Formats: sequence, structure tokens, C-alpha cells
Amino acid sequence: MVRLLLDELGGRPAGQVEPAELADLYAPPRLPWLRANMVSTLDGAATGPDGRSGSINNNVDKAVFDTLRRRADAVVVGAGTARAEGYGEAGCPLVVVSRRGELPPGLRSATSGRVLLATCAAGRDAALGSLADEHVVVEGDDEVDLAAVVRSLGERGFRELLTEGGPRLLTDLLAAGLVDELCLTTTPRLLADDLPRITNGPALDVRLRAGVLLEEDGTLLGRWLVDRG
Repeated sequence: MVRLLLDELGGRPAGQVEPAELADLYAPPRLPWLRANMVSTLDGAATGPDGRSGSINNNVDKAVFDTLRRRADAVVVGAGTARAEGYGEAGCPLVVVSRRGELPPGLRSATSGRVLLATCAAGRDAALGSLADEHVVVEGDDEVDLAAVVRSLGERGFRELLTEGGPRLLTDLLAAGLVDELCLTTTPRLLADDLPRITNGPALDVRLRAGVLLEEDGTLLGRWLVDRG
């Protein structure tokens, strides 16, 4: 059973959490809001040896994953992660970020409007080979301008955004000051090996504060708010 350990956002007392309460516990304090959802082992591995985050998660992580997707207006994901994790059509629109304008094969047959491709001018022609013009967001020249992409998505009515990474996209979003919250599941496992972390890229220093902490059978689930003070 999920236990609430801390709620600095809603002020709920510690105690047992029913599944139906998760949606309220993960409500953003305002809109627009961009949150990241990631999973890691205790020693920092963001994937298992197979290169997939799905091999290190568990049932309670999946419950939060599903809750966040139900809340989201759109899910923003890097093309590499969508490819590695075998993404398919989701309950809300997927926004795939690709500098080269490449749409992963598993998404090319998605229902019209369920997948958007965010790219830059250099990837525009390739993107238009996969999707209609109205489903392609072109921002930036040789690199994707993520701030402009987020603004464009807001203009389309996507105000509660969820990103599922991968590590490089999360790092770039953090560096651009676009992330409001990190939802991090820490599973009670140790894997060692040279496995990726949840961030990957140039050095950055982003400070966060605990908003909500949950626990089930040793798995910790946190809402970490970016400290803009």
C-alpha cells in the first residue's frame, strides 16, 4: 500500500494513500506546468542492462506513470527514447523531439493528430516526410529551440506537459529553465555497471525542493519542485 510521507504542497497528513487519490496528489500548483517523470535505481541507473527504463520499474511506478499520463495534455519525449522504449500511440498526444526530424518507426502509423514532431529547420523536410504540416513544430535553425517548442505547444492548448526524457532531453530542458518539477521514482535495487543516469549532457546545477514524498515496499516516489528562488 502506498504511504504518504510528506506533502508540502497540499498539506495532507502522512498516512495511507488510495489509488484514486494519486491524481490529486500530483496536481500542479498552476498552469502552464512542465514536469519530468523518470525512474532510477538506488545507485543511479536510469535503465536496466537492456537499455530500457521498463526493466527497472515496478507496479507502483507504473501507477504513477499512468496517473501522470492521464493528467497530461501532451507527453514530450526524445526520439531516441521513444525508439528504445518502443513507444506506441498513447492516451494523449505524443510530441517527439528530433533535431533530424526522424519519427521512430513504431509511431509512423499512429492516428492523425496523436503524434507531433518537434524539430528544427534542418530537420523540417524529413519531418514532413512522416507527418502532415500541421503536426510538425519547427523551432530553431540547426538545433531544436525547446523554449519556443514549449510556447508553441501552449498555443495549441497543451498547458500541462509531461516529459519522459530521455536523459539528454531532460538535461536540455533543465538547462533552458523549462522544467517546473521532477517526478522521480527510486527503486530499491543496485545494478552497478556503466548504465546511464537520468541526466546526460553538459554540467548544470539545478536545485530542487521536496513537494511530495510517497513510499511502497521500499520504492520512493517524489515530486521535486525546481527552486526558482
